[in-house]
Amino acid sequence: MSDHSTEILVAGQWRRGAGAPVDTVDPATGQVIATVHSASAEEVDEAARAAAEAVADPAWRDLLPHQRARLLHRIAELTEEAADELAATQTADTGKTLTETKALALSAAGTFRYMAAALETAEDAVTPARGPYVTMSVHEPIGVVGAINPWNSPVASDAQKIAPALAAGNAILLKPAAWTPLVSLKLGRLITRALTELGLPTALLSVLPGSGRVVGDAVVRHPLVGRIGFTGGTETGRGIAAVAAQKLIPASLELGGKSPTIVRADADVEQALAGVMFGIFSSSGQSCIAGSRLFVAREIHDTFVAELVERVRKLRVGPGTDPDTQVGPLVHHSHRDSVAAYVDLARSEGAEVLCGGAAPEGPEYADGAYYLPTVLAGLDNSSRTCQEEIFGPVLVVLPYDDEDDLVRQANDSVYGLACGIWTRDHRAAWRLARRIDAGTVWINTYKQFSASTPFSGMKDSGLGTEKGRDAIRAYQRQKSLYWGTSEAPLPWAN
Repeated sequence: MSDHSTEILVAGQWRRGAGAPVDTVDPATGQVIATVHSASAEEVDEAARAAAEAVADPAWRDLLPHQRARLLHRIAELTEEAADELAATQTADTGKTLTETKALALSAAGTFRYMAAALETAEDAVTPARGPYVTMSVHEPIGVVGAINPWNSPVASDAQKIAPALAAGNAILLKPAAWTPLVSLKLGRLITRALTELGLPTALLSVLPGSGRVVGDAVVRHPLVGRIGFTGGTETGRGIAAVAAQKLIPASLELGGKSPTIVRADADVEQALAGVMFGIFSSSGQSCIAGSRLFVAREIHDTFVAELVERVRKLRVGPGTDPDTQVGPLVHHSHRDSVAAYVDLARSEGAEVLCGGAAPEGPEYADGAYYLPTVLAGLDNSSRTCQEEIFGPVLVVLPYDDEDDLVRQANDSVYGLACGIWTRDHRAAWRLARRIDAGTVWINTYKQFSASTPFSGMKDSGLGTEKGRDAIRAYQRQKSLYWGTSEAPLPWAN
């Protein structure tokens, strides 16, 4: 029996969920860590109603912004103190390396701290008067908001939604992924502790694990939920957008990607090799912004790819608990099988497998959800392998001839989430960065994030923005106030 808590958080109370049991499995060993009983649709309703009451409670409703910021600062402190425990839980749940999960936990703490600072310094506006009145623009909470997150980076994704939602004065219904609920539940305990310490309603947060079909749908459709923040697959995002449109509520959707990484002929080769590998093979490729399509200038293509493959073969595959591991297991055996099926598809499309293309051999890998870092060549950008998100450690290499050819290929995708550019030419970097359809462009670096910098996608990669100062405003409603200054009655009434 695991020592991980399996209780869920409903309306500020910890209990066994009334829904179906879901095993959470260590992908490095295939062993069940814990069995979490999902929330039921009825518990989602209970949580939403209690959340609406919590938002209306004067203990929360009447707090000034700097007082709400105290809560965020306390959550940041508790998260930082528990970073090792959160990291160990996330590694067990997702297979990620401890180095990465520790960084994600600290990132979550930083997000709460940044949003506290942004909240304390956020300003409403006195707008220019255009008559005998003073005009003001103010922001107010939406009320109850829903947050639905994926399994690949739970604690950081949770913070990116919870922190601005609380800063804005809302209550949150959080639905973590069914495969990886444990670290979100631990974060929920830290937030509940902070709420209790400050005498605030604990029903401001519920953590409701379960399937998207049951729990996610109940959160999105609930009449008291006035905003949805979703990170996940594009098709699910479309369904959520349709419901949000029917309800006439805002939604932010951070969806899939098939991001291009560009190596120009003038690139620093050492920097580019390291950056390309990190961009696709860290997190075992299970990242929406993974640089999964590599475009290399034809004049350096063969030598660059040969060196890349040589280095990829040497990447250390193993459990996330081993400090030497660079590429951990995939999150679940069924997901590993999905990645393997995509590589089989690539073969059928005529791909040459330059390295990888299989699960690693050996008894230490037999029970885990491992897949070797894979580099594919010989495909056209129009192939399914180049167009569909694989979400695993699979890189497709393509040559390009000139900048127009490059831009045409890079933008020939339904996605527009991220892009990496490796070059010594700052003018070319600027020109390319502006021509590529992507919400985030990294130049001579990759997969770097800042809570202060907005994150968004174009095309099928999403709608709306996370992070940055404006993240708080995205969880609020704007209201205008007119203060009459004339002592004379309105002339129409005379």
